[in-house]
Amino acid sequence: MENVFLVVALGAIVAGFVQGLSGFAFGLTAMSFWAWTLDPKLAAVLAVFGALTGQVIAAVTVRRGFSLARLLPFLLGGLAGIPIGVTLLPALDIQLFKALLGAFLVLWCPAMLFARRLPRIRAGGKLADGVVGSVGGIMSGIGGFTGTIPTLWCTLRGFDKDEQRAVIQNFNLAILLVTMTVYLARGMVTRDMLPMFAIVAPAMLVPVLLGARLYVGISEASFRKIVLSLLTASGIALLASALPAVLGRP
Repeated sequence: MENVFLVVALGAIVAGFVQGLSGFAFGLTAMSFWAWTLDPKLAAVLAVFGALTGQVIAAVTVRRGFSLARLLPFLLGGLAGIPIGVTLLPALDIQLFKALLGAFLVLWCPAMLFARRLPRIRAGGKLADGVVGSVGGIMSGIGGFTGTIPTLWCTLRGFDKDEQRAVIQNFNLAILLVTMTVYLARGMVTRDMLPMFAIVAPAMLVPVLLGARLYVGISEASFRKIVLSLLTASGIALLASALPAVLGRP
């Protein structure tokens, strides 16, 4: 049991720093530690709790580029997607889902990272932003992977780093809050999980603040590279944890 607590704390520390720096990716980073030792449902609840806690801390420390008009389509789509994700979670093959998500990130993000000029998506407008937000909401309900697809979309939209962070940070904060509320209402958060919560919250506090402080001083190009590198690394970790389980099935 002590080893489990250590893994939970280590995952929270690393994921907290990543979230403070990039504004997202707590769930993806933490899952690369927790998927090896924790029950998938427990890991999903902890990922949502940790990501929500980190977003609350980061929202207080980094407040730049906020635009309600820019955020609203993502937010409305995300709220519509949450119930779908929560409904899917009990019946979903979580290992296969993680393997597919990991493969997508590993194939797509390095191509964006090494491209001299990223494509800029202008079409679709607010409707497309809403659809992407709904995907983020679904993935939040599944396991706290809220910001993955919206972050990629904002990068392709060509948002500057403060605008992108403002969208993703506030989107994640709102969607994760609703997701945790739904988890509580459906009885998915149990008393046995509370000791894990008590480990995650203090473990991630200082790393989130350090990451947020580092964010302020980085350039646009560096921020883009950090985001895409983190998504690539998260994809590799998801594949490493999920593929053995998927391939080992009869």
